[in-house]
Amino acid sequence: MRILVTGVSGYVGGALVPRLVAEGHEIRGFARTRERVTGPARDLGDVVLGDAETGVGLDRALDGIDVAYYLLHSMAGPDHDFPKRELKAAENFAGEAAAAGVRRIVYLGGLLPQDTAPSRHLASRLAVEDELLASVAGSIAFRASIVIGGGSRSFRFIVRLVERMPIMALPPWRDNRTQPMDGRDLLEFLVAAADAPPELSGRSWDIAGPEVMTYAEMIDRLSDILLIKVPRLPLGFSITPIAAVLTSALTGEDPGLVGPLMESLEHDLLPRDDTAAAAFGVRLHDFDSAVERALRELEDEERRIKPED
Repeated sequence: MRILVTGVSGYVGGALVPRLVAEGHEIRGFARTRERVTGPARDLGDVVLGDAETGVGLDRALDGIDVAYYLLHSMAGPDHDFPKRELKAAENFAGEAAAAGVRRIVYLGGLLPQDTAPSRHLASRLAVEDELLASVAGSIAFRASIVIGGGSRSFRFIVRLVERMPIMALPPWRDNRTQPMDGRDLLEFLVAAADAPPELSGRSWDIAGPEVMTYAEMIDRLSDILLIKVPRLPLGFSITPIAAVLTSALTGEDPGLVGPLMESLEHDLLPRDDTAAAAFGVRLHDFDSAVERALRELEDEERRIKPED
């Protein structure tokens, strides 16, 4: 099949390219600049440059494509109007995909709280999902929580917090639950979606790791694996606006990304059911093995970019 992977300069898109190539697919990438396409996707010969938000390059990128992976997110940046920008990009992409005769779009979004309204971040993901599923009938959307991988910005953010915080102040969201998943398992779902049978399409699937844990438990287990003991300070109130600024400065991460991510911790983020793994034939890895592998990936990357003495 001829497959388009958007976001090839990012963690998921970059890692997905060689997996799809190994399956025998013909891959085209889509990115804003060629220089940002690094890592596993750096040798991809067919890369169309463009911008989904303006629509530039989408017609060329989608021409002759059978399956298109939509892995674009616009959360980080100087303003807080990312939902409007994300939806505009999705509308442009959906319209061009339908016009080009693409038979399937595969989208990766986020798990949603089940008994309350989603945060800005997750509501934006849902709006994009709805737009893409409505545009091409055979599309598939996945919803995931925290992805454990060396290139995952949310995972790297948590690791830096554990490494650098002298005291871990944890607001009430510490007791909320989620199911972080191994980045390897995420890639398996995405690869399987390319030629999944029609009965699995036209809907969203919640995907997650095999273990339910609170955010406090996740931080404790990560601390144990890192052999770092960080004193915890339970708080009875939310400090997200202040905490987003402070933790961004401490970890070197964009506050435009950290703030919306922290807002999403305010409720349980659990899958609606556990049928996706069997449906797509994915064998799930446990949390500890996922973290250990991701930390090795982080160490390898740091060694590559560390300047010589």
